[in-house]
Amino acid sequence: MNSSLSAQTSKDELRLNKLQKKLRREMGKAIEDYQMIEAHDVVMVCLSGGKDSYTMLEILLNLQQSAPIPFQLIAVNLDQKQPGFPEHVLPEYLASRQIPYYILEKDTYRIVKEKVPEGKTTCSLCSRLRRGTLYAFAKKMGATKIALGHHRDDIIETFFLNMFYGGKLKAMPPKLRSDDGGNIIIRPLAYSREKDIQAYAQFKAFPIIPCNLCGSQTNLQRQHIKTMLQQWDREFPGRIETIFAAMQHVAPSQGVDRALFDFAGLKLDVTKRDLPDDSPESQLPAFDFLDPNQQNQQLQLGSARKATIPIQSLT
Repeated sequence: MNSSLSAQTSKDELRLNKLQKKLRREMGKAIEDYQMIEAHDVVMVCLSGGKDSYTMLEILLNLQQSAPIPFQLIAVNLDQKQPGFPEHVLPEYLASRQIPYYILEKDTYRIVKEKVPEGKTTCSLCSRLRRGTLYAFAKKMGATKIALGHHRDDIIETFFLNMFYGGKLKAMPPKLRSDDGGNIIIRPLAYSREKDIQAYAQFKAFPIIPCNLCGSQTNLQRQHIKTMLQQWDREFPGRIETIFAAMQHVAPSQGVDRALFDFAGLKLDVTKRDLPDDSPESQLPAFDFLDPNQQNQQLQLGSARKATIPIQSLT
């Protein structure tokens, strides 16, 4: 019995180590690709108590130990005064990890309940209020970066949400500047899958705080997109990876957005009209054009190097 339990424990430790290395590698790549963290940055890590933010903090702490540059991590949680919120959970956890932290208090729950009709989704307004409070505090504490726990699935889901319901090709960028220009927001988990984060959180047994304490209805549009992507992932392995790769390789000149590419300004380059003798186009048959009034003449293929085409066939 003991030997069997020991073997299972060793197996779990091996899986945890492998998973942590994967998440660490993905986060390190995202940070490098987008220059998310620079020397002497003060990174405000937004901790909600969910699996994503716990995982983000743990992997950032892991990377900090071996990073070639020095940077600070400060955890911040916003207590929005939702009923039943376990106020002791995060302070106890953060104290055990010996990381500096702040717990902010602001009754956004009351504001949301006043503004949103009963039975409607409150997530959007709640998120905006939370974001405004955290952004303001980041300036006050001197943070140079704000780290959020959105992962790759969140980014892809948001892309399809905006496409299907908003008429925009818009997602969550791994790094952005706030609208007022006063904060830089980073998403270190941008390359990581939700299923890996979920597995890691289970292995680590994080003290998860549920996100539905407010009693808000599920965002049905996002849930629809999530279900669609999960089905694609089962039926077409590799499709999600391809979608994310496509989002990283946008070709503005091959789209239809006039704000991204100056289609109206496209002009003929007359210097390209003279074809060199060895170009593929120069090997096409030469053309003669017939008078459209000559009704008895039909399209004829002449020699291998010449074709005759009525003028009206080009209009």
